[in-house]
Amino acid sequence: METAVGRMEIVVRGRNVVVPDHYRQHVADKLNKLERYDQKIIRVDVELNHEKNPRQTGRCQHVEITCRTRGPVVRSEACAEDFYKALDLATERLERRLSQAADRRRVHHGRRNPASIAAVAADAQSLLAEPDAAQAESDNEGPGRIVREKEHPAKPMTVDQALFEMELVGHDFYLFADADSGRPSVVYRRHAYDYGLIRLTD
Repeated sequence: METAVGRMEIVVRGRNVVVPDHYRQHVADKLNKLERYDQKIIRVDVELNHEKNPRQTGRCQHVEITCRTRGPVVRSEACAEDFYKALDLATERLERRLSQAADRRRVHHGRRNPASIAAVAADAQSLLAEPDAAQAESDNEGPGRIVREKEHPAKPMTVDQALFEMELVGHDFYLFADADSGRPSVVYRRHAYDYGLIRLTD
């Protein structure tokens, strides 16, 4: 089901979950304020899923939000005992990342000093405690299965931009086309605030 919020399209779907209309309206009300961070948001995808929580008995309620703008994709996810709390947590993380993206745009226009990489990474560290959605899904369906495939444009970018976009989507690694070498490369998170870089060679 799609809901129009200003110029922004919101799509709410459940993976093996029936999403009631009142929850869809709650999502629309909650995400309505996202446009204050970025007026160029095109679409927001919200996915609900029941999944296993390895630290608790039973299952937890998982919400994943993907915000598509004319710039980098911004993503967040959270798990909680109910979908309302999970939405609150995921929305808070998404707002922080959209705010960081807005700060970066202002930096590029010379209006303020940039936040440190350590500060950006600190926010992402909070996600490491959450179970990975793909892993949880794999646990449900048995080992050794590909449970999700994703594609994204191979737009050339610098290592610094790749690190920034990795933090925006909340991943521990990011595959990109290196603007300097033209080769497929991967940046990834190591211990604390350190990063690694892998480049393919002939």
